Amino acid sequence: MNYPEEIITVDNFSEFSTKEKDSSFIGQVYHCETEKDVNETLTSVKKKYYDATHHCYAYRLLDQKFKYSDDGEPSGSAGLRILNAIDQFKLFNVIVIVIRYYGGTKLGVGSLGKAYYNSALKVLENAERISKTLYKQIFFESSFDNVSHIHKAISNHQAIIVSSDYSEKAIFECWIKPAYLNGIKSKLTDVSKGRIKVFVKEDLYYYK
Repeated sequence: MNYPEEIITVDNFSEFSTKEKDSSFIGQVYHCETEKDVNETLTSVKKKYYDATHHCYAYRLLDQKFKYSDDGEPSGSAGLRILNAIDQFKLFNVIVIVIRYYGGTKLGVGSLGKAYYNSALKVLENAERISKTLYKQIFFESSFDNVSHIHKAISNHQAIIVSSDYSEKAIFECWIKPAYLNGIKSKLTDVSKGRIKVFVKEDLYYYK
């Protein structure tokens, strides 16, 4: 699967509340990276707001998995509208839940859909949206006399040092943008005449 070089997401919880014809709508956004995160978040919210009439939601994850639920509301009036709000901001790894307390006055499907969409839109507008860049995990292993070459290559290729070990030999764990991967490998192989070992892992990270 090809992952985007950059994503926009929401790291922190945010909430927005509003009323529509006596019904209360509470929009909430959470950061979720897996379906397990999603299920745990939904369980927690439903437990906390156990007396709510509906818990409608939508989520979109980085692996392109997404889902939405009307939770008993008329089909297409809630979950899909929440997903539309998520996609309006081009977000990944988020779940938006809109909790409704019915106030006794029925809303038409159009008004209901608008209420759910606006609740989701407003909570996302108020949330701190952040951009994260894709990095791959890479390891450098060498004798100590090549450490300066590694440091220079890391600096020139905008890599991030995650950890370093200077016990028996120099070992660096780094994150690097995929676009710079071949360049840094080639540079270090040339400058050290192959004495710097480079290991690229499959792990992917998004870092702001």
